[in-house]
Amino acid sequence: MTVPDPVEPTPTVTPVTGHSCDAVVWIDEVDPQRAIAAGGSKMGRLAELLRSGVEVPQGFAVTVDAYSGHCRESGLDERIDAVIGRLGASPSEAEIEAASAEIRAMFTATPVGEHLTARLTEAYEELCLRAVDVNVPVAVRSSATGEDAADASFAGIFDTYLGVSGIERVLDAVRNCWGSLFTARALAYRLRKGISHHAMPIAVGVIELIHARASGVAFSVHPVTGKSDRIVVETSWGWGEAIVQGLVDPDHVEIGKADGRVLKYDVAHKRVVSAFDFAVGAVTEIEMPAKLADRQVLDEEQIGAIASAVRSIEEHYGHPVDVEWVISRHRRAGDPVCIVQTRPVTVTAAPEEAAPTAYDPVALAQKYLFSGKPIPGR
Repeated sequence: MTVPDPVEPTPTVTPVTGHSCDAVVWIDEVDPQRAIAAGGSKMGRLAELLRSGVEVPQGFAVTVDAYSGHCRESGLDERIDAVIGRLGASPSEAEIEAASAEIRAMFTATPVGEHLTARLTEAYEELCLRAVDVNVPVAVRSSATGEDAADASFAGIFDTYLGVSGIERVLDAVRNCWGSLFTARALAYRLRKGISHHAMPIAVGVIELIHARASGVAFSVHPVTGKSDRIVVETSWGWGEAIVQGLVDPDHVEIGKADGRVLKYDVAHKRVVSAFDFAVGAVTEIEMPAKLADRQVLDEEQIGAIASAVRSIEEHYGHPVDVEWVISRHRRAGDPVCIVQTRPVTVTAAPEEAAPTAYDPVALAQKYLFSGKPIPGR
């Protein structure tokens, strides 16, 4: 299977201008026409899905305007340009890695301005009020413009932080997400294509962390064979980061797309679980409790709810999708599952090419993680 380089994203972004509240847009309030322009691809899609009737977490985006303003007002723009300018026409991999580390360190060391800090504090406190919680744990996700396009993807390049609690940690995570616009992979690609980082600003999503009983990923086509007659689900207990990172062998489910019939359910021995560590205020990977390691994660009703959501999202967008979902501990039978992210499936193999190969999600993940290439659908 070959994975093409990402196709060049649209190199111009219309700025979202106006009043101070442009620093933050809420998923449930943003104008659909400006959702992606203001909140980037990930958050814009959540806003679109919410309006189409799909269950998504509550939250807000720190907009591309907030990022651009921070870089401009703090002097980061000039400092970043100076680092990139020193690279020359054909920098080595080591030089790009060093420039990436230097720029990312700048973001970590540069505090958010007083006005923006106040605006983000207000928004986080409002999210806590909506969630009826104090210091509500959130997922802080990069949401770049041009990310997860239907024909290609920067997926896997930018940062996500799960279980961030308290405004100081939220501000730190936002700065780190901003800095991830300059990972070595992203920087090398833009240099190769002659795209200025100014043409690809980044937003950051701050969304409530759903207390996960189980979670996973689902594809509206088979991610290896490309078969479109079935939905493929990978699932484990807790949050889905262990699956996305290829750290756990998940349960594997295949569902007939037309009739919802479970065609296959392989129960895996699950050695690792992504769980919330209250001591450090983050989601971390720990050893799976022995009683859960070999237990089937999903029942028939839950499988049906996941399949229903995936079909609905594919119909909404009109192309194959990769969906990250969560089953909350508080979910009851008949309730929808919560969708935390969706993107196009960017790569599928021809059935005749992939048919002889057994499906191994961990091997597939590791192949692309170690090669530096995006995982199909990631």
